[in-house]
Amino acid sequence: MRIVSLLPSATEIICGLGLRDQLVGVTHECDYPAGVSDLPKVTQTLIPHDATSGQIDSLVRERLQHQNALYSLDMPVLESLRPDLIVTQALCDVCAVAEDEVQAAATALPDNPRVINLEPTCLADVFACIRQVGRAAGIEGRAESYIDQLQRRVAAVAERTESIERRPSVLLLEWIDPPFCAGHWSPELVALAGGREAIGVAGQRSVTTAWSEIVAADPEVMLIACCGFSVERTLQDLPILQAYPDWERLACVKSDRVFVVDGSAYFSRPGPRLVDSLEILANALHDPIHPLPDGLPAARRLT
Repeated sequence: MRIVSLLPSATEIICGLGLRDQLVGVTHECDYPAGVSDLPKVTQTLIPHDATSGQIDSLVRERLQHQNALYSLDMPVLESLRPDLIVTQALCDVCAVAEDEVQAAATALPDNPRVINLEPTCLADVFACIRQVGRAAGIEGRAESYIDQLQRRVAAVAERTESIERRPSVLLLEWIDPPFCAGHWSPELVALAGGREAIGVAGQRSVTTAWSEIVAADPEVMLIACCGFSVERTLQDLPILQAYPDWERLACVKSDRVFVVDGSAYFSRPGPRLVDSLEILANALHDPIHPLPDGLPAARRLT
């Protein structure tokens, strides 16, 4: 089977299922696991590489208002790859090629490849997506084994969390300019890790959040996981965050419990590394109750 992935989380699922040798095309943003970035790129973006956070937000809002996609398919490349299966998503209009464009492209291809959409809004949905890809690739048994491994890791965190009595309020921030609280699976991860999400609602979309609402919530812990940004790129925007009114008065700031993580690798991608994200978050909230597994980066504490 020749598989094309149209989003980074799908690429991680495909490779996690042991299908790396059948993956023939990826997006311009696919960078994990190592080596997938060398595969042919079937997408391109309208977002300038040097755009500021505010400019990115404005561009996203403008394109969505006119129902124009931010990403587009490179049809000549896609045609040359002759895929049997295309894995995409219809969950987020910002994160991938528009669903209609993908369906139209698949219809136009001579081999009429199958298209599957992944639309996870919670951790259980992510496991269901892994099962969906496994079924489409004819490796149901391998998919179930992989899901079981991931679920055991989640269960281990949940079991340790049961002993925690004091659970701090947590704000998981998905964007800085303007502020976005994190929805979908993120509040669920916070709860599993032993915290209480201050604003975000499990299963709901991430939304623009007034800074006054954040001040009023006064979270005890803030975890900054900017969507699509590395730690280094997120740190460039910290002066914007620190210039908001009453920043210094927030409980999380006064107690040095503001953390930055790689939002591109973790939290934003609804794939297998959401389990990594849970373990990183749990360690940040309750070290040493939740020790950091070998190989995972600790959340970077701001001091």
